[in-house]
Amino acid sequence: MMKKYAFILTAFALLTVAKPAIAQTDPAAFTGATAKLNHYDALYVINSGDEKKIKGTLRNIANALNDPRLKDKLHIELICFGDGVAVYMKSGIFEQQLKDLQDKGVILAQCSNTVRERNIDKNDLFPFISYVPSGNGEIILRHYDGWAIVHP
Repeated sequence: MMKKYAFILTAFALLTVAKPAIAQTDPAAFTGATAKLNHYDALYVINSGDEKKIKGTLRNIANALNDPRLKDKLHIELICFGDGVAVYMKSGIFEQQLKDLQDKGVILAQCSNTVRERNIDKNDLFPFISYVPSGNGEIILRHYDGWAIVHP
């Protein structure tokens, strides 16, 4: 009997503390999150050679850079590994988009493991990219440094 009363008391306490859900009555009033920090870091990840996914990720980066809330507060790195190396291939179609992003301060990084394991000649990749020892290592380190990890 005592357990029953304890359960009822606990349920009642939870119901009195919980906030009721409030429907958004005016969607135009919502403007999204506010940038409260002076600086934001984001690591975008490409590990797919799918052209549509690559285009989407590059577009996402450009959109973030153009978000007025993040103006002059955003630092971005693009890490590519596995099949994502396609974005940095000279034979691909992304050179100008990458240069435009780099001109806006985006770090363009390639996993050295991918290059080595796939026997890719660095001369086949754009000369303006940087290399890190491993893509997964970069994700782990950036995560623990507080970076947002974005994998569209």
